Amino acid sequence: MTPTRRRREILLPLAALLFPPEPGGTRSPHGVLAPLLIVLTFVSGVVDAVSYLGLGHVFEANMTGNVVFLGFALAGDRSLSAPDSLLALGAFLAGAAAAGRLRRASGAARMFAPLVGVQTLLVGGALALSTAGGGPSGMIALLALGMGLQNAVVHRLSVPDLTTTVVTRALTGLAADPWGPAPLRRLVTVVALLLGALAGALLTLRHGAEWALALAVALLACVVVAQARERVENAEGAAGGPG
Repeated sequence: MTPTRRRREILLPLAALLFPPEPGGTRSPHGVLAPLLIVLTFVSGVVDAVSYLGLGHVFEANMTGNVVFLGFALAGDRSLSAPDSLLALGAFLAGAAAAGRLRRASGAARMFAPLVGVQTLLVGGALALSTAGGGPSGMIALLALGMGLQNAVVHRLSVPDLTTTVVTRALTGLAADPWGPAPLRRLVTVVALLLGALAGALLTLRHGAEWALALAVALLACVVVAQARERVENAEGAAGGPG
């Protein structure tokens, strides 16, 4: 079995589970994008575990937490750093703004793989800094910048219930709405973030941030390759279809 066929046999059933095909359709309306967003949700948990446990109690994906931490720090909590929270917020906004300009010109679906590719390089840069014993400020900036890119393109894609970072709304909908495909997506999102945070925390606490960041880089690279191949296959299928 070829790697491409193996990938499709794994991703397509997951996609159909998250977004059942429309009547008469043969595949999920979002293709393999939905399970790839679940992988990004897992990565968000890993990165936040690294940043909170290893970079001085600051978040990279959860900007709500940084805003709250900033308030606590300004109130005098010495366990938190107002400059670090501001750095993470600023870098995140810079990444989101840059991705926002690119997506308006090229489209979110087309830019998804390239932007996640850039995020992979940024997380790889943070891994290099950590390995070299660099200070936390550079790592905070690189990781938050990457998360800004990720959140901006995911926001533009607007795949229902799959934001890759925010679970408060997912938990609300999970509790308030009757069971069905949407609550299932929300449950999977919450579990993915939890498992990502668990994996990131275990690696960071037991082996160091480098191992957790290496896991994040590997998963991001897999997302890039999977989405790029999906687009190529879709283009080939359209070219070979009826004229």
